[in-house]
Amino acid sequence: MSRTSNIGATRLRRRRRSEDPMRAYDRLPAPLRAWLSQAVLPWSPASCLHIWRRAHAEGASLESIIERLERAERQTLSRGGHSAPADSSPSR
Repeated sequence: MSRTSNIGATRLRRRRRSEDPMRAYDRLPAPLRAWLSQAVLPWSPASCLHIWRRAHAEGASLESIIERLERAERQTLSRGGHSAPADSSPSR
C-alpha cells in the first residue's frame, strides 16, 4: 500500500524540515497563526515568519502584513500552475 500525503497535486518543490513544524507553529504570533490556519497552501511556519518579520521590521501594519502574505500565496499559486479558489478571501 502506498502512502499518500495531504499536499495535493502540485508541481511545487517539496522541502525537508529542520525542526518540528508544530512547535514552530505554536511559537508564531497569534495573528500569523490565524492567517496560516486559513491559508490555501500548506505553508511552513518558517516561510510565513520570514515574511512576517521582514514586513514588521519595515514598520508595516497588521493589515499590510496580512496583505503581503496573501500576495505571496497568490504568487506561489500562480507559479504552481494553480489558481486560488473563487472563495479564497475568507473573513479574517
